[in-house]
Amino acid sequence: MFASTLEGPVLLIGSAHVVDLEAPLRSALADRTLDAIAVELDAERATALLAPAAVRRPSSRRGQPVVLRLWASIQRRLGEQLGGELPGAEMRTAAEVARERGIPLLLIDDPIRETLARLFRSLSVRERVSLLFGAVVGLLIPPRLVERQLDRYTEAPADYLEELRRMYPSIARVLLDDRNEHMARRLADMRVSGYGRIAAVVGDAHLPGLAAALRRRAVPVETIGLGTLRPVRAP
Repeated sequence: MFASTLEGPVLLIGSAHVVDLEAPLRSALADRTLDAIAVELDAERATALLAPAAVRRPSSRRGQPVVLRLWASIQRRLGEQLGGELPGAEMRTAAEVARERGIPLLLIDDPIRETLARLFRSLSVRERVSLLFGAVVGLLIPPRLVERQLDRYTEAPADYLEELRRMYPSIARVLLDDRNEHMARRLADMRVSGYGRIAAVVGDAHLPGLAAALRRRAVPVETIGLGTLRPVRAP
């Protein structure tokens, strides 16, 4: 075991919120000396996701736009059919590992309600219509097609992100770029507070931007992408 040091890199692990990654995530963390584990959650979502299964309830959606309610329904359905788990299973695994090791679980994301408010203030009419249409279509997509899209994303994530920025520039800015900067700032501050070796579990689309934001703050970074945790299946 190595002593805690600020010279150690922050380990960024890319996940997919509707896929069961418990085994590969545990394997990725198994031999790591860690001071803390961070997750892409805020206090509200952590309360909803990390409660014991017997009392777990979805976070309140009162006041949320209809598009976000539809997307939440899609994630629940796909999570159950793809992995037998509700969305956020990888966050619960990270929390379990932190508890088993007796190290802190750090919440590094922005408050969900503030993020949603910023997002819907930023959306153009075209983006609102496109997002609503995509949410409705998503309710009808068979899980096998989602798995194929995950495979395509895993093979060329940069192409997917480029397409997202072209089609939904406001969404890319608010949900990726802004949050990457905020999460990087929190991770850098936590290192100053003494958490030298941190593993952060975040959505895979955050990996390139979050890594770049940390490096701009002179924080060394190591990444494990979704393609490592979930290799593309043979056709």
